[in-house]
Amino acid sequence: EKEWSEIQKTRSEELVALAETIKILNDDDALELFKKTLPSAAAASLMQVRSGSAHARADALVALKAAARHQHLPARPEIDLIALALSGKKIGFGKVIKMIDDMVSNLKQEQLDDAVKKEYCEKQLDMAEDKKKELEITLSDSETAIEELEGDIATVTEEIAALKKGIKALDKSVAEATEQRKEENAEYKELKQSDSAAKEILLFAKNRLNKFYAPKLYKAPPKVEEQPAFVQIARHTQHRDAPPPPPETFGPYTKKSEGAMGVTQMIDLLVKDLDKELTEAEVMEEDAQKEYEGLMAEAATKRVDDVKSMSDKEASKAAMEEALQNAQDTKASTGKELMSTVKYIKNLHAECDWLMKYFDVRAEARAGEIDALGKAKAVLSGADFSLLQTKKRPDTSFLRRK
Repeated sequence: EKEWSEIQKTRSEELVALAETIKILNDDDALELFKKTLPSAAAASLMQVRSGSAHARADALVALKAAARHQHLPARPEIDLIALALSGKKIGFGKVIKMIDDMVSNLKQEQLDDAVKKEYCEKQLDMAEDKKKELEITLSDSETAIEELEGDIATVTEEIAALKKGIKALDKSVAEATEQRKEENAEYKELKQSDSAAKEILLFAKNRLNKFYAPKLYKAPPKVEEQPAFVQIARHTQHRDAPPPPPETFGPYTKKSEGAMGVTQMIDLLVKDLDKELTEAEVMEEDAQKEYEGLMAEAATKRVDDVKSMSDKEASKAAMEEALQNAQDTKASTGKELMSTVKYIKNLHAECDWLMKYFDVRAEARAGEIDALGKAKAVLSGADFSLLQTKKRPDTSFLRRK
């Protein structure tokens, strides 16, 4: 900026110097003096140069009008400055041509900048749109994954609850079966004890009958050592008197063996029934015990399997919950990045749409400006050349006069 200010200052000083010089030379008094002092050819040439210069300025202004402002191009104060310089008739053509060259250079640089900016915008928009699509796909995948994981977690949660409920019910059924088995076993033992006691009594009664009615079948009880108490009692009974003889009867008593046999047979039947009942109860007890043991083994196996399955499902649930958290984090970060990308695309459109829409129009208009400036330069260059040619003769003539 400092350098540009210095250039502008130098240009202004140069323009002032040229303008003042031209003003001095074009002054009417100076021209009258030149007519008197300079050769007539030189004075005429100076007048022709002045007239040719005016025409050149007019033609150059016409050419500059072709470089009028375009609605899609920025204002061109440089063109206005060139037109002003030509209209003022105080700035030389060389300076104006330099201004035109600078202007053309600036226009070409503007076109190059527009091309670079257009390429940048197209590249950035393509990249941003591609990134947006990728983020949208990632976001959609995250939402799908979250939905699936939430469903899977709900399902496995229900399965874990069902397994817990099943294990609890299994434990309850095992406890009930164990209690029932205890009750059945207690009933069996009670039945066995009762039947055994009844059988013992029946056999004891039968043996007693056999002692009287069938001595050969009688089984004497095992001998038991006499206790001192029994001896003492016997001693007490030694001093008692002998019983009196039995009273006389109607004759000798006859054993009723037929009746005893009926009673013995009935006892045998009862004993047989008791044996049968005990045998059946024993078989039932064994079967019930085997069934209970099998049930306990199956229940134990099932419980181990259910506990393992529940543990596996809880581990799977924990992994799914972790995956769900990761998916939710991915969704959140992707959503933020997508919003940022959409905002960036919006800013790009705000920055680039106008340029991309009117790029060709601006290029065409700028080319028109360059062409008009080129024509103006051509006009001024031709006039400047004529000026140099006409100046050559009077200068030489003036020197010869000296």
